[in-house]
Amino acid sequence: MSTTATSTTQYSIISDFKEITKMRLAISVVFSSMAGYLLGVETVDYTTLALLAFGGYFMVGASNAFNQIIEKDLDALMDRTKNRPVAAGRMSVNTAFAIASIFTILGIVILYIINPQTAMFGAISIFLYACVYTPLKTKTPLSVFVGAIPGAIPFMLGWVAATNDFGIEPGTLFAIQFFWQFPHFWAIGWFLYDDYKKGGFFMLPTRKKDKGTATQTIIYTVWTVLASLIPAFGFTGKLYITPVSAVIVGLLGLGLLYFAFQLYKKLTTQAAKTLMLASVSYITLLQIVYVLDKFIR
Repeated sequence: MSTTATSTTQYSIISDFKEITKMRLAISVVFSSMAGYLLGVETVDYTTLALLAFGGYFMVGASNAFNQIIEKDLDALMDRTKNRPVAAGRMSVNTAFAIASIFTILGIVILYIINPQTAMFGAISIFLYACVYTPLKTKTPLSVFVGAIPGAIPFMLGWVAATNDFGIEPGTLFAIQFFWQFPHFWAIGWFLYDDYKKGGFFMLPTRKKDKGTATQTIIYTVWTVLASLIPAFGFTGKLYITPVSAVIVGLLGLGLLYFAFQLYKKLTTQAAKTLMLASVSYITLLQIVYVLDKFIR
């Protein structure tokens, strides 16, 4: 075999591994969980932080691998997913299942080393994503509600990893990322509507790209912004942001709300794409502001 062929094969294996575990998504989840940890901890333990990063990555990787096994035939129908390793036939179901199983075990064990509650929430996340959310995607738009639960766990998971406690603080972090899932995923469901339709997925609340969906997107965007501002009022225990940070978060929220209204006004694919990008920017910047607020004040 030539050197070029060998390097191509190695590249294929690496790229397939990235695809089966959805590396970019996994990294964003790790970022959320690390932000939650920094918010909850009094003294940063870098060993725990590293365990959380690896455990979180394995947790997301396992969920996505199981998802791609279950949806392999449907993935093959959609342009966005037809080149995934299992759907394209480059990786066998058995290999993908082995990866998913190993990642599940590694993820739960690593999170258990941090503390049992962290491992429990990690296990719940994998179960809900693979066994409830994934099968429901072809049945009902309510799948987005179910999927928002494991999607909201990482931010909260970091706090639980730091404190070994579930209370109002991680509950608030969960609420923020839970409500945020709706404008984020409905924006994705809007601009990928035709592709999703090929696979039999109807992710939008009205099953249509209409004002009803856009209205619900606005409503959940408002809930996202309100939940994000709650820590400024002293109701959330040790989770607190200063008035300056609250103003910054509020401005970020107004920006997100602006793009949600633009979707309602225009009802276009481009408006949905812009909202999706705005939602990613919002949650990332919010987590950065929360962490900086804690360590600067």
